[in-house]
Order: sequence, then structure tokens, then C-alpha cells
Amino acid sequence: MASTATPLSLEGKWYQAPADWGYTGQGLPDIARLTPVDAVSRTGGRFIFLADLNTGEAGTQVLDFKNSSVIGEFHHWVFDSSGHRVADAEGGIQSDADNPFLLRHGRELQLAPGHYRLVTELSSPFFLAYPQPYLDTLAHYRQAVKAGTGLVFLCLGILLGLGIYYAALALIRHSIVDGMYALFILGNLLYNGTALLVYPGLFGMHWFYLVSVPILFSNCAYAVFVMTLLDIRRDSHPRLYRIGVSVLGILGAFILLAGLMPNWSLELDRYGVGLFLLYGLVSGIVRAREGSLTARLYLVAIGAFFVLGSSAISLGSLHGVYVYYMEHLGLLAVTVEALLLALVVAQQFAQLRSEKEHALSQSRRNRKLAQTDALTGLPNRYALELALEQLPAQGSLTFIDLNGLKYYNDRFGHERGDELLCRFAAELHKRLPECACLHRLGGDEFAITCCEGDISRVEDRIAATVNVLHNGDFKFAGASFGSVRVAENPAKDDLMRMADERMYENKRSSRRLVPQPA
Repeated sequence: MASTATPLSLEGKWYQAPADWGYTGQGLPDIARLTPVDAVSRTGGRFIFLADLNTGEAGTQVLDFKNSSVIGEFHHWVFDSSGHRVADAEGGIQSDADNPFLLRHGRELQLAPGHYRLVTELSSPFFLAYPQPYLDTLAHYRQAVKAGTGLVFLCLGILLGLGIYYAALALIRHSIVDGMYALFILGNLLYNGTALLVYPGLFGMHWFYLVSVPILFSNCAYAVFVMTLLDIRRDSHPRLYRIGVSVLGILGAFILLAGLMPNWSLELDRYGVGLFLLYGLVSGIVRAREGSLTARLYLVAIGAFFVLGSSAISLGSLHGVYVYYMEHLGLLAVTVEALLLALVVAQQFAQLRSEKEHALSQSRRNRKLAQTDALTGLPNRYALELALEQLPAQGSLTFIDLNGLKYYNDRFGHERGDELLCRFAAELHKRLPECACLHRLGGDEFAITCCEGDISRVEDRIAATVNVLHNGDFKFAGASFGSVRVAENPAKDDLMRMADERMYENKRSSRRLVPQPA
């Protein structure tokens, strides 16, 4: 019994009807051939609900179902106390009947105060939860359902945006992990959009198995997503890998079973969701304990999904709740997880950028090391070869041979010789003009490239540097040098040879020989 002051469940009795049982609402049904049941079966069938109701005041009432909107077809008949039919209405996901309330199964009834008998017939390939009829006033119903409608469009909008985002990432990055999660979101968009009456009500899509079939495939996509995201490979994590392959095998078998037993397809969805949730949690915990930051963030996402998703697939009814369906809870679970996983992807982007910057920095460092003489810090022979390629037509190249190095190495040790090399490099470097660059080729050989080709100025700086060495601690040091202009060999292929020959010619003709020790 119920009144219409507040939304109340209609307490009545459920019966299961045989396939050949016929009823057209011409009078109260004969229940002799009906089988009493406690509630509808999740694997579907044809069911009859009988209940009494009282209306205390005239006005428009709304008859709807709580707990679930996954109903193939329904038909309501209302009879007065004399057994005359006073109202009837129909609808459902598979029905073409007009839906007066967006995303709801509500139907308006114009009933005068009095006692009535309700007969409701449900026919569906399967049920997500126990659809309990309830009665509400029109004004209260319109206000109450707004929250659920808003939640549906908000969550579907978020999922659609994230689905496009992950699909774009998959195409741009050729990423399996992003592609699999995009497929997972697509499956949930098809499921939730159908189960929550978006596609039937707005687009006239009445194929009932959109409620179950997409999830069978999205479950497989999610299992692959977990293995890829957490880097579970045969060589690195053989046990988790084998478990993951087994999970995929079971989920694939569920698809085949659903083809043979369609009315079990939603139940197989439930088992599949529970299976990949358990696998995701175990894998996340194992990888997190190994120190994976991605796994730790993933655990936050799947933890929220596990709590909400487990509730959505296990509860049969929401006691005392009329505004939201079980489908709302499942949609919210997927949306929350998708948003949290977007943070995981953002963290991966940040990590990739950091690794890229580190790699670039290391590359620049390695490049610098490859072009730098370890002792003097000057550019080396490889750097000289690169510099020659960029040397302009008016430029010049000067080769230098530092005399006296062998004397200091033999007399005082290699540390003293190294000191001579470093002192010569430092003194000459600071005296050269900005257009010139000093290189060390190895041993006692140096080279100078000059973009302006001012050879006389360069050679004066070399002589000035030798004088500084003489006035210091290296009285027996000297330098021989030879220069060549780029214009003498525009192809630049023989510049180093020409400069080297002129340096040795200068060395042979020089009389500034380093004295030998007594």
C-alpha cells in the first residue's frame, strides 16, 4: 500500500510468467499459471508485479522504477476498485514509446483519490539490479530527477572528452596503453549511454545488448592496459605476466559464452569487471612495492574505482534512494577513475619531459666532452674540424708547435710539462682577439682559427705569449707556427696540411732552439 505524499516503493508480489502466457490488460490477470518469485532474475525473463495503491488527493502522479534503468520493456496497467482499467503506460530500452521524462522510465498517471490495483509487466533479456516500482507526485518527481540527469550528462561529457584525448595520444605516440584505455572508455560510453537511456531517448537506438556487449570487450582492453601501464613483461615479471595472460584468456572466453548465452552477458560483465579489478590491484601493489611511482598513482585511481565499482556490480538495490540508479554509481566509478588516471598520464608526461631534458643535457655534456681537450679545457682536434667547416672565406688557420715540452717532461716530470701546456694555453687564449679560437690538437700541437684572417695579429699574440713564459718559470719554452688563409684553398680540404707544412718550415729555419741541459 502507498500514498503519493512522498516517493514510496510499492509493496507487492512478483510472479514469473511462462513464455506463452498472454495478457493484454483487459482485466486483472489470472495468476494461476504464474510462479511466485522474490524478485526478477538477473538473467532476464518475463515478470509480473501486482500491488495495491491508494491516492489521497487528486492530481498527477508519476510511476517509475528505483534501483535500475536496465529494463527491456515494461507495461503498466492501473485498475480501480471495481476492476475497470483507468490508466496504462509502456516503455523501456527496447520500446519505441515516447519517453516523457529525459533519461527516466517515469510515466504520468491521472488518478482521482481512491484505491487502485497496479499490474506491471517486465520483459527483458537481463537485469542489472532489482527494479522496484514506486509512486511520486509530479512536482516532486520533476525536481528530484534533475540531479541524476545532470550527473549523467556531466560524467558522459567527461568520459567523451577523455576518450578523445586518449585516442589522440594513442595515434600520436603509437601507444598501446593509451589506445587500450580509449577502448575501455568507449565501451563504457556505449554501456552507460544505453543503460541510462541517453541513446534510446535522444537517438532512437534501442539495441538492448549495447548494455552488455561493449563491456565484454572493454574488460579485455583494460587488462591489456594494466599490463602495459605497469610495464608487466614476460622477462621482468613472469608470474604477473602469466596471470595477466590467463585473465585475458578468461575474458575472451566470456565473450564466446555471451554469444552462446546472451541473457548471461551482463552477468559475465560483472565477473569480468571483478576479475580485472582484482588483477589491477594485485599488479599495482606489486609494482608499487618495487618503487614504481606510476603504480602508486594507479593504485589511488583503481582504489576509488574498486570501491565504487564493486558496489555497483554487487548491490541489488539502493534502499531508500529514489533519485539515483545503480547505473549512476557505476558511471561515477568509471569517471572518477578516468580522471585520476589522467593525472597518472600527466605525471608520465612530466617524467618523460624530465627524462628528455636530462638526456638533452647529457647529450650536450657528452658533445662538449667530445670536443674538449681534457688537460687544457680548449677545443680539441674534432672541434677544429667542425670549426673549419664554418670558417669564412676571409678566415685563416694557424698551426703551433710548442717547443721545450720534451725538455721539461724529461728534466722535471710530466706534471711540469703539463703545467707548461696549461700556462701556454691560458696565456695565449686570453690574448687572442674575439674573432680567433685556440685549439689543442694533442701533445705539443695547437691551432688557431681566425674568422677575420688577421694572421699578423695572431702571430704577434703567440710571440707575446712566449715572452710571458720566458719571463716566468719557462725560460726554455718556445713556439713555431705556420699560417694559411682560406682563400688559398677555398675547398678547405688541405688547409690543415698546408698550415702544418709551414709550421715545420718555420721550425727548421728558426734559431731559437731550446738549450740542452749540461
